[in-house]
Amino acid sequence: MEEHRKDYLKWDEYFMGMAKLSSLRSKDPSTQVGSCIVDTEHKVVSIGYNGMPRGVDDEKVPWGHGEGLLSKYLYVCHAEFNAILNTRDGSRLNGCTLYVTLFPCNECAKAIVQVGIKEVVYMEDFHGDQVIYQASRKIFEMAGVKVRHYEGKDILIKVQ
Repeated sequence: MEEHRKDYLKWDEYFMGMAKLSSLRSKDPSTQVGSCIVDTEHKVVSIGYNGMPRGVDDEKVPWGHGEGLLSKYLYVCHAEFNAILNTRDGSRLNGCTLYVTLFPCNECAKAIVQVGIKEVVYMEDFHGDQVIYQASRKIFEMAGVKVRHYEGKDILIKVQ
């Protein structure tokens, strides 16, 4: 009897790869973030990436770090938030795991907790010293959401 191959993707690698692939849909010139929400049976419930709200013309809003109304931060929906909103049945999120390429901000943390997601697996955390990300960690801790750094293979996605 032949053995199965040993170099297949583990579940974490598979779902983080999907989050990473989703990030490639983002039009943000400086930060592309993707997320993937998975249920307890390893089925994908939703995906998302950081981008403008549905119906908002990407060409008519700023993509820079400007001040006031010229800041993209006032307009962009984060990948985690989009993945939550893209779910047809929000009750399906209860008990799920969220894979995300960048650690969630406090606003996304609140939404993650509110819909019942129980675990967050993140790839990178560039902003951990900023207060909004410290607040995220507190929110997750108080709500009992497990948070862990992704430790799998670096999934390389080549776009030609």
